[in-house]
Amino acid sequence: MPLHHHYDAIVVGTGGIGSAALYQLAKRGRRVLGLDRFPAAHDRGSSHGQTRLIRRAYFEHPDYVPLLLRAYELWRELEQTVGRTLLVESGLVIGGPPASEVLKGVRTSAAIHNLLIEEMSPQSATHRWAGLRLPAEWDAIYEPQAGYLFVEECVRAHIEAAARAGAEIRYGVSVLHWQTDRNGGAGMMAGRGVTLQTDRDTFTCDRLVLCPGPWAEGLLQLPSLKLTVLRKSLFWYATRTAAQSPRASYAAGRFPCFAFDAPEGFFYGFPQLDDRGIKIAEHTGGQPVADPLTLDSSLNTAEQQRVEQMLARHLPGISSSCTDHAACMYTMSQDSHFAVGRHPAYPAVALAAGFSGHGFKFASVIGEILAELATQCLDTAPAAIKFLSPDRFESAGVS
Repeated sequence: MPLHHHYDAIVVGTGGIGSAALYQLAKRGRRVLGLDRFPAAHDRGSSHGQTRLIRRAYFEHPDYVPLLLRAYELWRELEQTVGRTLLVESGLVIGGPPASEVLKGVRTSAAIHNLLIEEMSPQSATHRWAGLRLPAEWDAIYEPQAGYLFVEECVRAHIEAAARAGAEIRYGVSVLHWQTDRNGGAGMMAGRGVTLQTDRDTFTCDRLVLCPGPWAEGLLQLPSLKLTVLRKSLFWYATRTAAQSPRASYAAGRFPCFAFDAPEGFFYGFPQLDDRGIKIAEHTGGQPVADPLTLDSSLNTAEQQRVEQMLARHLPGISSSCTDHAACMYTMSQDSHFAVGRHPAYPAVALAAGFSGHGFKFASVIGEILAELATQCLDTAPAAIKFLSPDRFESAGVS
């Protein structure tokens, strides 16, 4: 018979969100275990690829802004804890047609929350950053406090801080099933709360925190949350030499992050951080993934062509030489917003899923909220995440 191991809380999945939850629970003095089938900062999920954007003027919905303000604070606190840089406020310039829903969303969030943004003409943007080209009929918005997170370093930092605070972490473990003692101690294992069966051992805990990323649908036991996993490509391109493009510099510290809400799709990227050049990807589109364990990470030439067409239009100092590429996954909810909160049917279980390609920047604050959910009274939940409640799909009949 396998051994039984009991914890105050168990976190399933130690990627971007799960590693933050693990740290926050350990920081609160809880006996906590993190389980993952892959090692820290692995490249088999959604939290890898060098960088992720972070921004305050959130075009997706203004209700995210309070979470972002706290996320910035927590990222800075984590930097102090581990003693290294995780977040760089490089600025972000977004260009698009005047009717762009992205630009409208940026302006709305900035107005509601009194955030700093700068309206720019395409000409002024090009004058400021010589390597940038925007159509004369477009608008541009610059957010100086936006920037990027070093994604793998953020995961490693949370894992490192969690271990220092006493968390136990086991890699190479797959969770097969979980169930709760819904009778409050009359069956299963009296008083044990939640039981997890893995391919290694059986574990029990008072509270379970599920952060399974692309594997969410098979573990959440929440049929109303319909999740679609998409394959997303990331590309790096070399910059031209100074002789070829003397005024254009794409180096970190001189060039901002960038995004284009073009008719062809929404594209975003980062300044040059190493000898691979700039990084660029398309946020829209993506190919459905049937099994995250068998993700195809090979170069997708069709997606590469779309990215290179965007580079030719808007970043003329970038060569057509693709120096590197990677693939990651988006786990899309029905409405492209997160699902964060207690499980509607099992209050001892907290979950975070469906981050829909824009969740990593929130990892620090979602981890804090998950720790609160796992340690507070079961009939309470932080007001800041009410709009992300997992039960909205049941109550609203979203399909």
